[in-house]
Amino acid sequence: MSAATVRRFAILEPLSVFALIMQYIWALRYRHPGMWLLILGLMLLSHLVHREGARTLGFDRCRLRECLEEFSPALAFLALVMLGSGMLLQTTRPIGFERGVLSWVAYLPWGLFQQYILNGYFLNRFEAVLSPRAAPVMAAALFSGAHLPNGFLMAVTLVAGYSCACIYRKYNNLYFLGMAHATVGFLLFLVVPDSISHHLTVGPGWFGH
Repeated sequence: MSAATVRRFAILEPLSVFALIMQYIWALRYRHPGMWLLILGLMLLSHLVHREGARTLGFDRCRLRECLEEFSPALAFLALVMLGSGMLLQTTRPIGFERGVLSWVAYLPWGLFQQYILNGYFLNRFEAVLSPRAAPVMAAALFSGAHLPNGFLMAVTLVAGYSCACIYRKYNNLYFLGMAHATVGFLLFLVVPDSISHHLTVGPGWFGH
């Protein structure tokens, strides 16, 4: 089997998983809501086959401090800009401080999980078969595509997904990225009106907002 054939087979794996994720978002979650466990199981099996442990994937506190020191100021600045814009434009949701904190905390596991999918799985798979320049672009494009037909979220996740992929490449740490994802995601919900964000919904649910 030629190297080109091996590469084609290798790229089929993440593309097939992405197709399953899209099928789940658009159909399976309404008829078979537990099917996401099967998709996750296939991804975990892939890690087992590739001999990738938690530390390899980025579930490790190693270099977390360096990542925080380099990117926390930028994240804090972005958060202040988003909060300031919401107050200036009077679009901030009146949810109260305590509920806001609880919502952000509840978002943290979901943010971490999405960063695992984007980087721990897709970016790592694409880096094995694509050029260093193409791999993060491809991962970000799929991440954006998963947010169809929400054009606002697609634009945000394309840019943010590429940025996160570049940070992951440098530090191989999902914990900071999960926290950043949760922070930006919560602030988008807090300050962007539903007329633009469609309540951050994707798939068929988008049409009801």
